[in-house]
Amino acid sequence: MNATRKDTEALLVSARPELNRRVDKWLDHLSDERRLSDKTLLAYERDLRQFLRFLTMHLGGAPGLDDIAGLRPADFRGFLANRRREGVKSRSLARGLAGIRSFLRFLERRGEVNAAASSAIRPPRQARSLPKPVSSGDALNITSGDLAMETEPWLEARNAAVLTLLYGCGLRISEALSLTGAMAPRTGTRTLRIVGKGGKERIVPILPAVCQAVDLYLKLCPYAVDAQGPLFLGARGGPLNPRMIQLAMARLRGALGLPDSATPHALRHSFATHLLAGGGDLRTIQELLGHASLASTQIYTEIDSAHLLSAYDKAHPRR
Repeated sequence: MNATRKDTEALLVSARPELNRRVDKWLDHLSDERRLSDKTLLAYERDLRQFLRFLTMHLGGAPGLDDIAGLRPADFRGFLANRRREGVKSRSLARGLAGIRSFLRFLERRGEVNAAASSAIRPPRQARSLPKPVSSGDALNITSGDLAMETEPWLEARNAAVLTLLYGCGLRISEALSLTGAMAPRTGTRTLRIVGKGGKERIVPILPAVCQAVDLYLKLCPYAVDAQGPLFLGARGGPLNPRMIQLAMARLRGALGLPDSATPHALRHSFATHLLAGGGDLRTIQELLGHASLASTQIYTEIDSAHLLSAYDKAHPRR
C-alpha cells in the first residue's frame, strides 16, 4: 500500500471484508495498469468510500458484495440527493459518480456484478461557465507593446507579437509557438496555415497589425531565427516556453488592473467574441478557431447575449 493509500485510512467505513478486498484490487488496477496519479486515486477512493458510508446508513448495515450486486437506480439517486443536500456541487457529484461507475465496471469485468443500474443514472448537469474575453480596448493595450514591462526591447516586441497573433488570428498559444521562421507572417502575408488540435489544418487571414508586430520582433531579435526552427525564441535563444507568455500576461493585467481571467487564452475568446459582435458569421468563426463542432463556437453567442442584456438593463429608461 503506497503513502496515498495509507492517507485514506481515515475514510474507511464499515464495509464487509470481501468488499474492502475488492476496493483494494480496484485501486491497485487503477494505479498499476491505468497509471492514474496519486491525487486522482485519492479522490476516487474518497468518492467510493462516501458512497459506501451512505449505503451503510441506507441499508442499515455494512455493505457487502451482494448488496453492491443488488443496487438499483433509486439507490444511486438517493446517494446523489444526499450529497446535494450536503452542499456538494454538480462537478464534484459527477466526478464521484464516475469513480463509483469505474469500481462497478471493474467488478462487472470480473463477472461479479451488473453495472447497468449505475449506467442508467445521468450525471448531474453542470452549469457551463462562459469564456471571459477582455474588452477590445484592453486587448489593444495588451498587444501594443507600449507598456515597457520587459528589460529588453526585443523581449517586449516578442511578447507583443505572440499576443497579437492570439488576438488578431484567434490562435491558441501552442499554435503561435509552433510557428517556424519560414512561417513567419511578414509584411504582405495574407494567410497562415495552422495545424491545430488533432492535426486539423485551417487557414486564417493575417491582419497587417500582426505582420507589423512580427516584423518588429524579427528586427530587434538578437538571435538568428532559423527557417526550420521556432519563430519565437527565449531570452537565451532557445524555443520560447509558453510559461513566459503567461507570466508576461500576468504582468500586463496587473499594470492594466484586469482580473485573473485575462489570460493569453482569453485573447482567443476576445477574437471570437469581437468578431461575432461586429457581425461575423458563426460558421466562419468556427472555421477560424478550428472548432470541430459548431456547438463549441455557439457559446460565444451566449456571451454576446449576456452583454446585450447587461447593456439593456443599465441603459433602458424603464429599468
